[in-house]
Amino acid sequence: MLHLIKYDILVKIKNFNAIFWSLFFPLILGTLFYFAFGQIDEADFEAVPAAVVAGEDADTVFMDFLKSISDSEEPLIQLKEMSQAEAAEALNSHKISGIFVVNEAPSLTVSGNGLEESILQSLLESYENGKKTLTTVALTHPEGMEAAIEQMSEYTELVQQVSLGGKTTDGNAQFFYALIAMACLYGAFIGFGSAITLQANLTALAARRCVTPTHKLTLIVSEMLSSFLLHFFNLLVLLIYMRYILHLNFNGQFPDMLLVSMIGGMIGVAMGIFIGSIGRMGEGIKVGILLAISMSCSFLAGLMNNTMKNIVEQHVPVINRINPAALISDAFYCINVYNDTARYTRNLITLSIMCVVLIFASFCLVRRERYDSI
Repeated sequence: MLHLIKYDILVKIKNFNAIFWSLFFPLILGTLFYFAFGQIDEADFEAVPAAVVAGEDADTVFMDFLKSISDSEEPLIQLKEMSQAEAAEALNSHKISGIFVVNEAPSLTVSGNGLEESILQSLLESYENGKKTLTTVALTHPEGMEAAIEQMSEYTELVQQVSLGGKTTDGNAQFFYALIAMACLYGAFIGFGSAITLQANLTALAARRCVTPTHKLTLIVSEMLSSFLLHFFNLLVLLIYMRYILHLNFNGQFPDMLLVSMIGGMIGVAMGIFIGSIGRMGEGIKVGILLAISMSCSFLAGLMNNTMKNIVEQHVPVINRINPAALISDAFYCINVYNDTARYTRNLITLSIMCVVLIFASFCLVRRERYDSI
């Protein structure tokens, strides 16, 4: 078996098309992405536009709180005082992201649920929490009021754009996560080559292998293992290049990233073997099907538009649950941004189930092939 695996790997390395698309193309595309926007600094974050509507019994402390954040050196919000009608019109025309209505109890009105709206909501919640804290301090430890007020006055210096996991967010990271997902799916070209070498009616090499005394099951297993190992090496090179050569902001544990890449690579290879084993279609048609599936999945995962995965999540969320590229990129987000172990585990389980189904189906298709003559 080991001898067969080594032989299969050597044969695959000589296949230029498979190696180019699974190894060199992702490296080239990752380099282009890096020079296009990989160096964009997060300091370019624009202040969130918001309106403030002051009522008759306005909370002047909250007004000062908002103005201090708006007038800081690196303002988090861009504040404009408006009437209720003007603010509503500005919100409907998407000129602002939210309206702070300042009465005795301040409130916030938004028209969406994106990052900007979340920032405005967090400001209101932070103020309300701080107000409750000061009230509690005044009732229980009045001697500590001065220290508490001084600490809260430093709020604007502590505000950063971070994810729920406490790690800095980067809108361009989605491109690179989707790129890794695409590289995983491009293992389909290696798997497709393996399927071709198991069908005696397609190539001379396959014909010679099928007449050998080696058991068909041994040939199938060796082809699958050699394809998985070769593609995992390709993905390892890509991850090392992106993290240590391009110095991309991959904050997660490298072993976790390798695990996602390994399972994602197995999905790609299994998909290639499965499509290569279906029916009597020509090689060109099957390659076209592979490209169509892999690129469609990558597009929906955010390879061409970093907001595409969120758009799909809002309108057809079930696609993100079955799209392997979306699952792979989301797993990388869980590692590097969200720090969501449950979601990360769910993505890996889904990918593993899909991989097992594809491998089993491929095994059944290849194993049933019989030829009257070769």
